[in-house]
Amino acid sequence: MLSRPATWIVLLLVLSALAAFGFYWWTTARFLQSTDDAYLRADAVTMAPKISGYVTDVLVRDNQPVAAGQPLVRIDPANYRATLTRQIAMRAARQAELATSQAQLQQQLATVEQAEAQLAGDQVDAKFAAGEAERYRRLAASGAETKEKLAQMVNLRDRSDATVRSDKAALLSAQRQAQTMRAQIGQARAQVEAAAASIHEADLDVDNTLIRASIAGRVGDMTVRPGQYVQPGTRMLTLVPVQDIYAIANFKETQLSAIRPGQHAKVAIDALDGRAIDAVVESFAPGTGAEFALLPPENATGNFTKIVQRVPVRLRLQTDAATLARLVPGLSVSVEIDTSQAPPAPAIER
Repeated sequence: MLSRPATWIVLLLVLSALAAFGFYWWTTARFLQSTDDAYLRADAVTMAPKISGYVTDVLVRDNQPVAAGQPLVRIDPANYRATLTRQIAMRAARQAELATSQAQLQQQLATVEQAEAQLAGDQVDAKFAAGEAERYRRLAASGAETKEKLAQMVNLRDRSDATVRSDKAALLSAQRQAQTMRAQIGQARAQVEAAAASIHEADLDVDNTLIRASIAGRVGDMTVRPGQYVQPGTRMLTLVPVQDIYAIANFKETQLSAIRPGQHAKVAIDALDGRAIDAVVESFAPGTGAEFALLPPENATGNFTKIVQRVPVRLRLQTDAATLARLVPGLSVSVEIDTSQAPPAPAIER
């Protein structure tokens, strides 16, 4: 048995330990919410072609870091360049047709002016012939002129009137022909624009023969090979933005009452021997994990057993680039959130 002083020492140590634990629980532990149902994630992008063709070059390799806009895969552009050349030639032909139609319109407008001048001159002659016929009619009535002369003047008047009618018809025909040519010019312009659009489309197809990285990241899941025939939408490789990796922690709904965006967290990564790195709560999923399952649960029928649901919480990692370079999506982590910290107040819009 221990002596009385030793017993008091042991009792004092136990009480001190309990007091220290109580103090730690009251000031810290009771505010911590943790889960080991957490993983690293990244918003990977699948690269696929917009056109079909045979792959001539694969310009990257598996696991290679790439920058946004960097060439990844080249598809044989020969057919698409031939199409572009043909479309350029077609536009030149359409432009020539437009120029011809415009020249023909100018010529027709000159014909209209000529017809207008002819009509104006013949109208003057017709007016003079009508006046002469009327004058000889009076002279013939008084016996000063013969009826034969009157008949000649009337015939001249009628012929002048017929000439005027013919000139009007010719002028109307020339004007309508000019209108037709204007419509043909509009059609020719539309054909030139359509040819230009075809050139733009063909040029895009040529440009799309070179597949470029849409984001910066690391190449993964590469299945494309030189000589392979690909079609629009064919999965060739995946770009993983490992520099923007984040954590998804699935907390129980009973743990969410004090968790808020902006709170500090610790993320312990199994792949780094449990090393913990700083993180910040970023956002909550708009539903529980069960809501987004392939077969969501249906609790409206049969017996019901209440099951605590989990809600995915996204956390932004705060560490150096060297550490981020060692992390990949899918790694298991443990997350601990300190809910004692009040989240930052939202900015007031002015």
